[in-house]
Amino acid sequence: MPQPNIILTGFMGTGKTTLGRLLAERIDYDFIDTDAEIEKQIGQTIAELFQTQGEAAFRKLESKLVEDLAQKERLVIATGGGLVLNPKNVAALRKTGGIICLTASADEILARVSKQEDVRPLLKERNPQAKIIALLRQREAIYQQFPQLSTSKRTPEELVNLLLKHTSLRKTPSP
Repeated sequence: MPQPNIILTGFMGTGKTTLGRLLAERIDYDFIDTDAEIEKQIGQTIAELFQTQGEAAFRKLESKLVEDLAQKERLVIATGGGLVLNPKNVAALRKTGGIICLTASADEILARVSKQEDVRPLLKERNPQAKIIALLRQREAIYQQFPQLSTSKRTPEELVNLLLKHTSLRKTPSP
């Protein structure tokens, strides 16, 4: 019987990587962060790729990776925030499993990404909060096509339990 993938999408800073790792560990799936996988493949950071080759080159690599991942199962996949802007990516991922969109407020997103070492290429702005709000509005209709889970004011453990309920996967017993 096929073991469907679980795909976490949503805006940067909503917890896709953190929750994806925890969920994969809990259900004994492999975890893939699409941005980290691309960085591993190209030997440079996404920020460097954006700077040297631009966003279009990044999106092309992202789509190729989605095609590869769509051939696999038993994965928890944390997508880059813009990956689902391409309908072909969404169609390929839907063939392999369910997509859940993680959400958070613009304030919370800014607070979370501000704590991270790497500066997100799309937030190299004088007013990153305004950019976050603009991008959230721009992507809202696309993100709304997926079941939503707010990560605001919840612990990672609470969120993993909610994801397990949502994906109807059972919690594996702790040793």
